[in-house]
Amino acid sequence: MQKRSFFDDVDPAETREWLEALESVVEREGPERAAWLLDVITNEAQEQGVYRTHLNTPYLNTIAPKDEAAIPGDMFMERRIRSLIRWNAMATVMRANIDNDDELGGHIASFASSATLYDVGFNHFFRAPSEENEGDLVFFQGHSAPGVYARAYLEGRISEEQLDNFRREVDGKGLSSYPHPWLMPDFWQFPTVSMGLGPIQAIYQAHIMKYLQNRELIQQDNRKVWAFLGDGEMDEPESLGALGLAGREKLDNLVFVVNCNLQRLDGPVRGNGKIIQELEGVFRGAGWNVIKVVWGRLWDPLLEKDSEGLLRRRMEECVDGEYQAYKKNGGAYTREHFFGENPELKKLVEHMSDDDVYRLNRGGHDPFKVYAAYHEAVNHTGQPTVILAKTVKGYATGAGEAVNKAHQMKKLDLESLKDFRDRFDMPFTDEQLEDVPYYRPADDSPELRYMKEQRDKLGGYMPVRRRKASQQLTIPGLDVFANFLEGSGDREISTTMAFVRMMSTLIKDKQIGDRVVPIVPDEARTFGMEGLFRQLGIYSSGGQKYEPEDAGQIMYYREEKKGRILEEGINEAGAMSGWLAAATSYSVHNFTLIPFYIYYSMFGFQRVGDLAWAAGDSQARGFLLGATAGRTTLNGEGLQHQDGHSHILSSTVPNCVSYDPTYSYELAVILQDGLRRMYEDNERVFYYLTLMNENYIHGAMPEGAEEGIRKGMYLLREGKAKTKKSPKVQLLGSGTILREVEAAAELLREDFDVAADVWSVTSFNELRREGLKMDRDEMLNPEEERPANWVEKCLDGRSGPVIASTDYMRAYADQIRPWVNAPYTVLGTDGFGRSDSRQKLRHFFEVDRYFVVLAALNALRKEGKVEVGLVKQAIEKYGIDTDKPYPVMH
Repeated sequence: MQKRSFFDDVDPAETREWLEALESVVEREGPERAAWLLDVITNEAQEQGVYRTHLNTPYLNTIAPKDEAAIPGDMFMERRIRSLIRWNAMATVMRANIDNDDELGGHIASFASSATLYDVGFNHFFRAPSEENEGDLVFFQGHSAPGVYARAYLEGRISEEQLDNFRREVDGKGLSSYPHPWLMPDFWQFPTVSMGLGPIQAIYQAHIMKYLQNRELIQQDNRKVWAFLGDGEMDEPESLGALGLAGREKLDNLVFVVNCNLQRLDGPVRGNGKIIQELEGVFRGAGWNVIKVVWGRLWDPLLEKDSEGLLRRRMEECVDGEYQAYKKNGGAYTREHFFGENPELKKLVEHMSDDDVYRLNRGGHDPFKVYAAYHEAVNHTGQPTVILAKTVKGYATGAGEAVNKAHQMKKLDLESLKDFRDRFDMPFTDEQLEDVPYYRPADDSPELRYMKEQRDKLGGYMPVRRRKASQQLTIPGLDVFANFLEGSGDREISTTMAFVRMMSTLIKDKQIGDRVVPIVPDEARTFGMEGLFRQLGIYSSGGQKYEPEDAGQIMYYREEKKGRILEEGINEAGAMSGWLAAATSYSVHNFTLIPFYIYYSMFGFQRVGDLAWAAGDSQARGFLLGATAGRTTLNGEGLQHQDGHSHILSSTVPNCVSYDPTYSYELAVILQDGLRRMYEDNERVFYYLTLMNENYIHGAMPEGAEEGIRKGMYLLREGKAKTKKSPKVQLLGSGTILREVEAAAELLREDFDVAADVWSVTSFNELRREGLKMDRDEMLNPEEERPANWVEKCLDGRSGPVIASTDYMRAYADQIRPWVNAPYTVLGTDGFGRSDSRQKLRHFFEVDRYFVVLAALNALRKEGKVEVGLVKQAIEKYGIDTDKPYPVMH
């Protein structure tokens, strides 16, 4: 053991005795015994009132130089390749911004700081999908995309023309600004640039991988999920919110690499502290294996000579803001302000020039240190691993290095460009630099041969994405739900209950049953899913280590290692991320899962809208089910529980297909059609369905309704007139308010001699999308007569004004107004929800049967079909308060 002192030691002799005793135990009995003794001593100390006050280790590399795994390969060649990638990444961004009129932007500084972190992974660790292994999953930090493109360019996977079209995608030849699977479906696997989504998605991808392996649906292998993140990004709640799951589940297939360049988008992350130390405490507390890569190997000799601990003390006391200044201001500044604090410390570097001091490298730029950390990470078991690597933002970019505005840097000045060229040995003259040329050696060059050899060892090039699973699923026909098409008889049920029964039917299907994955954040019993606990089991990687208190009941709470249900706790973002991982399993694992995620609809798109957008980008396939949907269906709940806008939010995701069914036969048709579209036809869509917990009788499916249910609208009931002179109206409804519309039709006929056709609108969103598409076709083909869209087909030839009523904001039903060729009135539940009975809430929001009748009569009055007195009669008859405040802001 090195005989060294500690700067704050009051009894060096006693300290040496303790250290020698520890050294003896390690040598004679091994590190495990030493660790056990330390645990015992720590516990005893705590019992005696002596507490360790932090979770941090010293501000040094976790792996000592003597314990570092040796990096294989040709380091000169790897540095050369890294230089080529750095140059082409920089050139890609600069060339995209040469045309000042476009100002397309891009990022240079982020990849400049992380190039070594990626390079070591590509050369030695990231396994591509192959016949032997499905490959590792890599979440690339969004702002580092130019570096990934630059590598793919050298590999021949991306052309120079594509690089020249970085961020120019409209003409179909470009490269997306960030990782976007939708825009580059054969290249990027995961969207990550929305800060915080990469970490939580990576955790749940690792979670679902273990789930599949424990259920023996995919092979047990040593695949890893790598997530490359920024230290500033770790402030996002989603970045840290699921760390406990990873630690609790012992996800040793997961590796986080946090690029700690000490700077967020506009300045230091923790200028007054140390982000690496802060993150270490957070991750250790969550049960992660933490590997710090703080200092490069050029520091090793200085640390070896630091017998008095002065250098270690200085490293501990400096904060990140100072470390940024040292790198920005150069060697002389560092000598004076870092080492110059103590004469003895200054002696450590007196033999070094200012340039030597400047070149003292940070760990994240040292391939030897990075390789050792990665090697340790992939061989560690029983815990997820995080690597905290210290780097410099804008590394080697000259004027852009370690400055607060580095993130906004799109170009290098000419002098910085020359320095960059010289530093990385690029063969360009000063004149050639003005065009910022790319550089790619010949295919048979040593560099490109080496790159190919290294990737061949790892299964091929990355990133790469699979568009569809190799095994095609056989989806059952609609007859699988035959019982639901016939109605519920005299029994009252909810659509939530009907859905659970339909899902149970699918689970029993011999073709797809084992692929159905029920997911709940919590309150499975609320949704009537407790019957699945015993039947399927709740997934737990450790099985069930206790006897549940309800063990004597039929539907007891059963956890199992091979359990099917994913119950993710009170954690909508986590459950959504779990659904997203399952919904992309066809691409990620070459094994298709059919996930059904059911949740309180108010906590759906509103709370996890960013993840829903990521699901669209990822081409997720599965079902989201907003139970307890609608502003007025959830008895006794209030403002933060009642959903009057999830369908409007779902409409913002272009490939989200959404429906608001009322009856179980509608739900059956939609479910079967969704299964067919997603898993048989491989359409790049996912479904959002709203369900209600209100019980009522469900009738049989009307003959010929199937097409209209799928398209979004069908005639539920033909209006019956008392006389030939009876005026007529068209009533549209969806969800639970459809039943109010049906009741209104009866009132209109019996009380006011008005005939009302009743239409069930299963999806205003889908009707709008079809209408917009057909309008565009007409605009682009003015010489051709546009065929009628579905709304027009349904309503054309029908007489009377049209009244639409839903349990959502008026904007939902108002979407189809352009294609309703009649006076159109929309009722909806704008405003905040509140707690009361369904009946009172519907009257408060003016969507109950009486307001539907009033709206219909008023529309007829405007057309001159009825007298104003009839409208007043309805107001009086139904006790409608004309002085009632407008509910939107009341």
